[in-house]
Amino acid sequence: MPKITLSGVTVDFPFQPYRCQEEYMSKVLECLQKKVNGVLESPTGTGKTLCLLCTTLAWREHLRDAVSARRIAERVRGELFLDRPLSSWGNVASEGDVPACHADLPKIIYASRTHSQLTQVISELRNTSYRPRVCVLGSREQLCIHPEVKKQESNHMQVHLCRKKVASRSCHFYNNVEEKSLEQELATPILDIEDLVRSGNKHKLCPYYLARNLKQQADIIFMPYNYLLDAKSRRAHGIDLKGTVVIFDEAHNVEKMCEEAASFDLTPHDVASGLDVISQVLEEQTKAAQQAGLQLGVGEGSPSTGLNLELEDLAKLKMILLRLEGAIDAVELPGGDSGVTKPGSYIFELFAEAQITCQTKGCILDSLDQLIQHLAGRTGLFTNTAGLQKLADIIQSVFSADPAEGGPGSATGPGSQYYKVHIHPDAGPRRTAQRSDAWNTTAARKQGKVLSYWCFSPGHSMRELVRQGVRTLILTSGTLAPVSSFALEMQIPFPVFLENPHVIDKHQIWVGVIPRGPDGAQLSSAFDKRFSDECLSSLGKALGNIARVVPHGLLVFFPSYPVMEKSLEFWQARDFTRKLEALKPLFVEPRSKGGFSEVMAAYYARVAAPGSSGAAFLAVCRGKASEGLDFADANGRGVMVTGLPYPPRLDPRVVLKMQFLDEMRGQGGAAGQFLSGHDWYRQQASRAVNQAIGRVIRHRHDYGAVFLCDHRFAYPDARAQLPSWVRPHVKVYDSFGHVVRDVAQFFRVAQKTMSLLAPRAAVPGLGTEEGSAAVAMSPSPLPTRKAMSLDVHVPSLRQRHSGSPVTADAEGSLCVEYEQEAVRAQCRPRGLLAALEHSEQLAEGPGDKAIPGEEEAHCPTLLAPREKRPADEQRGKRKKVRLVSGPEEPAACAETGRAKLFMAAVKQALSQASFDAFTRALRDYKSSDDLAALATRLGPLFAEDPKKHSLLRGALACRGCPLGGPTLGPWCSCGARGHRDPGLTCSPETGRGRTPVLAPPSRWSL
Repeated sequence: MPKITLSGVTVDFPFQPYRCQEEYMSKVLECLQKKVNGVLESPTGTGKTLCLLCTTLAWREHLRDAVSARRIAERVRGELFLDRPLSSWGNVASEGDVPACHADLPKIIYASRTHSQLTQVISELRNTSYRPRVCVLGSREQLCIHPEVKKQESNHMQVHLCRKKVASRSCHFYNNVEEKSLEQELATPILDIEDLVRSGNKHKLCPYYLARNLKQQADIIFMPYNYLLDAKSRRAHGIDLKGTVVIFDEAHNVEKMCEEAASFDLTPHDVASGLDVISQVLEEQTKAAQQAGLQLGVGEGSPSTGLNLELEDLAKLKMILLRLEGAIDAVELPGGDSGVTKPGSYIFELFAEAQITCQTKGCILDSLDQLIQHLAGRTGLFTNTAGLQKLADIIQSVFSADPAEGGPGSATGPGSQYYKVHIHPDAGPRRTAQRSDAWNTTAARKQGKVLSYWCFSPGHSMRELVRQGVRTLILTSGTLAPVSSFALEMQIPFPVFLENPHVIDKHQIWVGVIPRGPDGAQLSSAFDKRFSDECLSSLGKALGNIARVVPHGLLVFFPSYPVMEKSLEFWQARDFTRKLEALKPLFVEPRSKGGFSEVMAAYYARVAAPGSSGAAFLAVCRGKASEGLDFADANGRGVMVTGLPYPPRLDPRVVLKMQFLDEMRGQGGAAGQFLSGHDWYRQQASRAVNQAIGRVIRHRHDYGAVFLCDHRFAYPDARAQLPSWVRPHVKVYDSFGHVVRDVAQFFRVAQKTMSLLAPRAAVPGLGTEEGSAAVAMSPSPLPTRKAMSLDVHVPSLRQRHSGSPVTADAEGSLCVEYEQEAVRAQCRPRGLLAALEHSEQLAEGPGDKAIPGEEEAHCPTLLAPREKRPADEQRGKRKKVRLVSGPEEPAACAETGRAKLFMAAVKQALSQASFDAFTRALRDYKSSDDLAALATRLGPLFAEDPKKHSLLRGALACRGCPLGGPTLGPWCSCGARGHRDPGLTCSPETGRGRTPVLAPPSRWSL
């Protein structure tokens, strides 16, 4: 592997790094050597993960060598070493920087958002020459292999049952950890989460506690970053941050995670379910005490119950919850559904009314912990301890710091100023009214109120990390732009900045702002326009034309789920979805996690299928598909962003966040440390857009196009929020026809200049004749067929027309379309000239009749071979769902009947002699390809009567199409003279300019 030296540190890199990679590694080393923080942005595909790993591990090895050299110098007696200054051991070994021993070397904590992302990072680590001692931290839900613990429905119940078994030494997996954890097979290799579970099953030891053991000696520790940001999680996993190097990868999510980790919402159901559980246990303990002949409230609970709590403690705990419920209900709210907002310090006043204070929190938490652990493993109606666990977490969060330290646990400390208390009506069902208890209050039977305690400063959590003694903090991502405002939000100094360019060339990326659709209507996702018929219609036409020119996979991002669902409803109602699927089958991102993996597997398989026209994946910004997934190469040749995804403007949390920022900015001395509310609001939208854009280029040899379909992207301030590597390529278009022309040219050039990378391999077995999928799918509440259909995730689209049932095929339902007639085994001739040549040989069937403005889908997107279809299925009007792996018929076929109608109109307008001359001219043109000669011969035939001019344009217009458009030219709007319908454009894949692949106007008319 190449060795490069940066700032005195030798880095082993798997290949010769690009210039931007060297710059990135230099900035990482600057942070490490100077013990300062850094914000580093480098686009997806530039190898930032590899750079991070190699640089930090090389620096740590360099530091380790300095420690070894220092120890040698101390042992060897002689002037050669004794008089040698420490600085001579290298840049990293400056005075006071070299640890006293190897045990004091800084640990590296590498954090990302999810374990799936961490698995990718560990895979990258295996590709390097470095072999550090590695540890991956996970939850019991991911790592526990005990059958009884795994059956628990909630994570907190797994935690308490696990603790109970560990304390009683009844878990044989845990008992084997100490004995086997030092085995070479477990201690030395680089293990990810899946490897830990496999090793645990193989060696019969607990992966969870194995990871905790490995953590003690690990050089680098991988974990999700909520383990770092949540003080409770840090304590639970025993994470010591003193002297560590902390790296947040995919750090564009850190702001949100910091705030959410320090916030909570306590609902009436949480309190009510906790009261139900306490009442049930109190009743059981009372009966047990009476049976044992004990007096109520005296002595400990019966040993046979296993609960080491006095009845008096249980009664006090119930009284605390009742008082808390009453205190929340006593808060007066204004009319309607609005709530009331209080300062952050109000939470302590409210809790004090329920006797929850800094002095009593310890006893309350101990009682709650014992009660939950006592109920661990039970099943039944009144054993749901989620409410009690949530209350315990809330008390820990509110009183997380000592009041003397001025943390959030202090009513007067500076920490409380970053919080707001918001109390509002509960929109959920009134479950509290179902509780019948002698201690119930009348307030509990009214509509409940939600107590929200929201943190509005991500810097609060960042400063806590600094207080814990972190040596260096590095935040990095592909989408941090604008970097300066991102660093401002974190509220700690970041002396090192970097906005890296991309490693790609200009011919690998195309970015266009599209203010108007093909019909000239303005494209806008603004609140007052996004659901208008005009806007939805124009957006659908734009999508249809873009799907035509983008090869393989196309990603379409909507601002939110409601906008996506409304768009699909509109297109479905106008039969537009079927027309879109004739170009590319549509796959929709589901709201739930259950069906997501199935949809993604089907999308990948469809794109990779031989002869496939690709597919379109409809998703939302900030959704599951917008980050972390691999849409490299053919899986994502285009990204279409349909609007600016601003947060809900009237959401109370958004309103309070903006007010908080304006208040803090208005205070003296703090103005330079906070964004304004407006800037933050705009930044949230731009960062989500940037994350979606990052799906298109995934590596050095990738290429793709980005379509920004909202007129507001044309504003300079909106474009200034785009990533630095994207901004030089942005072009604002006035004409949609020019968009399609340039995109077609871009892909022609890119496909010629870039080596064609094979699409992702299809999922094995997916699409076989038997319809079985030989691949392990994750468990899902949705059947595979439903998860992969277009409308299953859009409630209003689930009701279909009668007579169009979904087929109950075994294979996954990838897309849905209606077949209204029999499908010809062979495609009809394309264009007028081909129709003239073959019209006498073709018999016109009942389904071939074409009328202007109407066209049936004769070339379905997913069509099984004709010979394998039952005759009644071909004749009937049924919804067809087919998944095939063989080659497909062409996606678009011109109608012979339409050519006949055009010829009939010409024949009616001309005399017989003129019509014969017209026919001869067209036949001669087909052999000579001389457009000028054709115009010369046809001109006199139509020039006499102005009413015939339209027929002449129909024969000549598309001969000047820059894309070599279709023969039936009046329906093209690529920009050539005479092209009429603004809703259509030409296809770049038109052979030599004579073979059309464009559908007539009815395909896009709404």
